[in-house]
Amino acid sequence: MDREEFGHFITERLSRHPLLELVREEVREIPEGLTVLATGPLTAEPLAEALKRRFGDHFLSYYDAASPVVLYESVDLSKCFRAGRYGQSADYLNCPMTEEEYRRFYEALVAAERHVPHEWENLQFFEACVPVEELAQRGYQTLLFGPLKPVGLKDPRTGKEPFAVVQLRQEDKAGRLWSLVGFQTGLKWPEQKRLIQMIPGLENAEIVRYGVMHRNTYLNAPRLLRETLEFQGAEGLFAAGVLAGVEGYLESAATGFLAGLNAARRALGLSPVAPPEESLLGGLVRYLATANPEGFQPMYANWGLVPPVEGRMGKREKREAMYQRGLSAFARWLQALTPPLPAKAPAS
Repeated sequence: MDREEFGHFITERLSRHPLLELVREEVREIPEGLTVLATGPLTAEPLAEALKRRFGDHFLSYYDAASPVVLYESVDLSKCFRAGRYGQSADYLNCPMTEEEYRRFYEALVAAERHVPHEWENLQFFEACVPVEELAQRGYQTLLFGPLKPVGLKDPRTGKEPFAVVQLRQEDKAGRLWSLVGFQTGLKWPEQKRLIQMIPGLENAEIVRYGVMHRNTYLNAPRLLRETLEFQGAEGLFAAGVLAGVEGYLESAATGFLAGLNAARRALGLSPVAPPEESLLGGLVRYLATANPEGFQPMYANWGLVPPVEGRMGKREKREAMYQRGLSAFARWLQALTPPLPAKAPAS
């Protein structure tokens, strides 16, 4: 997709719409009354400060330092084990590495090609957010005392502590999305895929979100937003797009549609609504509302956000069945809305 062309298309449609008034000015405070906040990835400092005053500094992030996320069903569980460190609750999937497996992984990591950030991003990472490739550059042992440390973990197959361990943490309520702990990265996506598939148990892992390191202002959605995109405890105030915790142009536009729909419903004295969970938009907003709030990271639309279909079938057939099910569920939801949406926007 040409992002410039897509942006111009959206702007042109909004500019020509007869029922909209487009005002170009800086918003420095959260407006009173019905409001949808959709400020994009670079929210200006005055409005960001207003958000912090309203909701708390710890609920607003300025850098998107995200680890890759894989589908649970694509993990080879015969090579992993569930455990927490020192016998604590088994909240993690652990992928143990031998010394030779770690050596190959480390050598591939330090040689991997990186994404070059935009000049305006001015990335400044704090220590807990250092990219995994940067840690590797500090020395062969660094990862073994960082995200890949095996201390406190015992492989039940050997009864011994592995040489290194990659941990996966559950990211969604349904347990289908698992992130690689401490693997925030700015590597190019093909390199990420190659490296992840070098990890025991992840040889055939399906990556639903790649790691990113970029400038990005977003809310801790699980702490602040409902699945209708309305702020908890702030009736009539909504968020959409990157600020709400989504990634991608279509995802941002789709959440803008939902936030706008629900703002209109509030204006009519109706309760906000959310699409069915079988649809990608429904799955996405439910992720925003129910994801693990600790270390929350923005999300693209992906198949891990919607319930799987039942029955034995190939991957292609399964995706097609999920697609058709989602379309049907979303269409029924739209048709059942009261009052109904107009068939199309008024002609300009």
